Amino acid sequence: MEFDFAAILLGLTVLFGVVWGLDRLFFYKRRKARLDAAGEDYSDPVAVDWARSLFPVVLVVLLLRSFVAEPFRIPSGSMMPTLDVGDFILVNKFAYGLRLPVFNNKILDLGEPKRGDVVVFRFPGYLCHDDGKLVRSGDESCANPHAPVKKENWIKRVIGLPGDTIQSHGSELFINGKLVTADEIGPYQGNPKRRVDQMMLAMGATVWNEHLPRPDGQTVNHLIARMPAYTMPNSIPNDKVPSKVPPGCYLVMGDNRNDSLDGRWWGCMPEKNLAGKAFLIWMSWKGWGTGGVDFSRIGTVIH
Repeated sequence: MEFDFAAILLGLTVLFGVVWGLDRLFFYKRRKARLDAAGEDYSDPVAVDWARSLFPVVLVVLLLRSFVAEPFRIPSGSMMPTLDVGDFILVNKFAYGLRLPVFNNKILDLGEPKRGDVVVFRFPGYLCHDDGKLVRSGDESCANPHAPVKKENWIKRVIGLPGDTIQSHGSELFINGKLVTADEIGPYQGNPKRRVDQMMLAMGATVWNEHLPRPDGQTVNHLIARMPAYTMPNSIPNDKVPSKVPPGCYLVMGDNRNDSLDGRWWGCMPEKNLAGKAFLIWMSWKGWGTGGVDFSRIGTVIH
């Protein structure tokens, strides 16, 4: 069962607002007059009282989550070492424009993602061949090309902008024909008690400082992990993903380059799927017996 908290908030806001509003329009005056005539103190029915009390609270939460900042939890290691499993992050919901909750239609354009931004987006689905055409599917194996795509939020880093030519093979990444450079920092340092760290340590993961160039001449320096002994990622171009990023789309990758199911497999991320820009770690929970709260990560700005 899919859990869409935004849809639940919107539904509750509408429900409470309708109950409260209809009562004030059609029932409140008659009920108050009847109680006044009987000399009794006025009080709303329980359902109306709850709706009146909760409507503004739920509305404020809905507006904050939809247009200001929304919390997310990192469930996998695809963005390590930048984002760790158990990190709780805040996402700027107005960085790229204001969108209607649930429907995600943009109502105000405030900018577009830049190369190097860490973005949250609604997963567009896997690319599958179907009678000679590429379609989006919720089935990773593509056994059922028409399987519905689950409403899941994913997080990755923007690598390719619309019109860019992206090529990748193994650890090599080229943007518009130029090699993206990276400096090795050293072996990945992890907690051998945690499963995600066990795998990275066993595969000899190393940490690198990658230098992503932007069209304005600036460079985004950020950490990535490489594990040559692990699964070799898909190269770009391949039979599903072309080198050139289509208009209205972005090519995204995880910072854990050998352990990230990203645009190298399922193509570009449509602009309409954007949810916002990740900007802050406000809590980090490593689990009972494997670190607990990691206070060193709290307050970390996401680059």
